[in-house]
Amino acid sequence: MAAKVIVFGSLGGKLESAFAKLATLHAKNNFSFAIVAGNLFDSSEESESIAARLLNGEIQVPLTTYFTVGTTPLPPKVIERIEKDEDICENLHYLGKRSVNKTSDGIRIVTLGGALDSSIVGGQSKEQHLPFHTASDAAALRGANKTDILLTSTWPAGVWTNSRVVLAPEHQAAVASSQETADLCNAIKPRYHFSFSPDDFFWEREPFFYAESEESGERAVTRFISVATFGNAAKAKAMYAFSLQAGDNKSLPPPGSTLSPFVPPRTAKRQDPDGQSGPSHRHGNDRHGRRGRQRHEHRPPPGPQDCFFCLSNPSIETHLICSIGEHSYITTAKGPLPGPDTFSTSGISFTGHQIIIPLAHEPTLRAMPSEGLLVYSEMSRFKEALQAMVAKQSNHKLGALTWEISRSRNIHAHWQFVPVPVDFLQKGLVEAAFKVEAENLKYPPLKERNLGSGMDEEGDFLRLWIWYDDSDAAIHGKELVMSLDDSFRFDLQFPRKVLAKLLELENRLDWKASTLSVEDETSDADRFKEAFKPWDFSLA
Repeated sequence: MAAKVIVFGSLGGKLESAFAKLATLHAKNNFSFAIVAGNLFDSSEESESIAARLLNGEIQVPLTTYFTVGTTPLPPKVIERIEKDEDICENLHYLGKRSVNKTSDGIRIVTLGGALDSSIVGGQSKEQHLPFHTASDAAALRGANKTDILLTSTWPAGVWTNSRVVLAPEHQAAVASSQETADLCNAIKPRYHFSFSPDDFFWEREPFFYAESEESGERAVTRFISVATFGNAAKAKAMYAFSLQAGDNKSLPPPGSTLSPFVPPRTAKRQDPDGQSGPSHRHGNDRHGRRGRQRHEHRPPPGPQDCFFCLSNPSIETHLICSIGEHSYITTAKGPLPGPDTFSTSGISFTGHQIIIPLAHEPTLRAMPSEGLLVYSEMSRFKEALQAMVAKQSNHKLGALTWEISRSRNIHAHWQFVPVPVDFLQKGLVEAAFKVEAENLKYPPLKERNLGSGMDEEGDFLRLWIWYDDSDAAIHGKELVMSLDDSFRFDLQFPRKVLAKLLELENRLDWKASTLSVEDETSDADRFKEAFKPWDFSLA
């Protein structure tokens, strides 16, 4: 049975009113237990008398309630009970400053109370009640391996990274955060991580997930919540209730979630053997020369940890990820074909070169028999949302070309999306350019076909979706397909080369020569995300 839990922020000495409120809520919801995430007492002179009343049974705690030391000292009488290893009073239990506990419901709770004292460079703090901890305290808890709830007095540094949930600069400045807490969260991957806000605000980050489990293929997911002070003047959320079933923290990332903010972006140096673009966004070259092909011939295909499309790859450049659905995600291409100003006269303030990528590490959709149709449906939904956004943002001056190279020896399936001027599409220039170039290269002809998911297609293929919505609000779409086989050598850069020539962007043909600075990439992705918000169903 799932445990029903309620979490308070700092009570700041308002014990009587807080526990009275808890009693009312408990009568209606039958909570399994409660947690106080912040300071139980404040530093005022009244804290001694409040503590005395609590210890004498004059303040009733209506159900099992856990707490740890916050950032203000506990009253001496409370410390005396702690040092004697006694409960503070009926139903009120001190978890310890550095501890691992399990409730009667089987819920595992790891606590790291107090603020970081960076002046202590070695060793763990011996006193379990003082409002500080050391780096060694945080490091020691990493051995907990996993937990249901992590309770810390400091925020994990950078938890706001890549979050779409606005955190005001003054609020970010007001919270105490540390890399030690971030490293702890990253190590034990709690299902819920609670802290408290020193100011009158509540902040809940969207869920974030970690590297894929090699055993199950699932990902651990964490929800970070910082709860406001009870009775705050701003009436910010000071209580948070949820249900939790004890067990392993492995599940599919929920819609709207992001990659863990604690995974450092690193630029991968190894060339993607499939020559395709991914979250490290290799637009890759087809392998040239027999010697080059022989060199890679016996290498095993990269797994999710090394695949440039997999979110579990530690080399992923998270600042380029734009939207994550249930089965797929959108990222901005590295070394995009259009530049940041290519479509500025059409009302687009970003490159618009996006990649739609399945979460599953498979070469094609037909290699996903159990979920391929779901993946195709969501990828199509992302494609249609991108098309609608580009049409609206450009006042119908732009349409789009989306392409898929489906090959059984691919590393990871994906679709690429690039805006195209509507007049090129209306005049049939895009279709003509591809057909002429295919003929020049002696490729098989491009034929108009509707493959649907492509899961029933036995061979490999190149697919082009040509789409535009003209000023009369009439939607035009065409699907062109080229069969691929071993009778000829197909250039993986074929779609990019054709489009580069058509758009007079030959100087951006090579993705490596077209890369932007990290700052410009981040800015471009942010502009895209802002424009895409009205169509981004992952935010719903």
